[in-house]
Amino acid sequence: MRTRYSLAVFLALALSFSSCGPSPAEKPAPAAKAVMSDSDLKSQIETKLNSDPDMKAENLSVSANADRNTVTLSGTVESERRRDQAVAMAKDAHPGIAVEDKIDVKPRELSRAEYTEEHARSERDKAKQWKDKLGSSVDDAWIHTKVVSKLVGNSQTPEHRINVDVNNNVVTLRGTVDSSNEKAEAARIARETEGVKRVIDQIKVVPSMKD
Repeated sequence: MRTRYSLAVFLALALSFSSCGPSPAEKPAPAAKAVMSDSDLKSQIETKLNSDPDMKAENLSVSANADRNTVTLSGTVESERRRDQAVAMAKDAHPGIAVEDKIDVKPRELSRAEYTEEHARSERDKAKQWKDKLGSSVDDAWIHTKVVSKLVGNSQTPEHRINVDVNNNVVTLRGTVDSSNEKAEAARIARETEGVKRVIDQIKVVPSMKD
């Protein structure tokens, strides 16, 4: 009897002690993970871009969607290299982020005083690839740079179908376009470009065949 009684007391005490410990429900809950807001994500990307003085000068716009983990970059830069750099910096700022690139590339227009023989040499190489004809002067290369840049930036002119020849500050336009409006716009752009003395318009209007 004594043995049974002692065993019963032991079991009762053991149950009593075990019930004193914290139950699973009483354990402290883990700290909630901080949620990043759209403005937090935007600020993070902007801080990264602004860490580079040259990139900061581009003054790109940033919009963010933290729920989707995406950012959109928009604005204008001077080169494809600068656009690629902006996208890469945004991705580095927040690993795993998806970047929507709406950045436009528009080379800065150099004044004649800024335009060097090195610029001219590079432009002559480009003109050769495009089958454009350039005179030997730096003025001719400078004018070619300006006219081509304006044609590229104008949605009404199919620049890739227009050849721009420059010799002694005289611009000759060759190629084909779909309408007389495109032809007139290309000629207007060339005539209004600084340094151009005269424009010879040899563009032909050949409407493209559409389904």
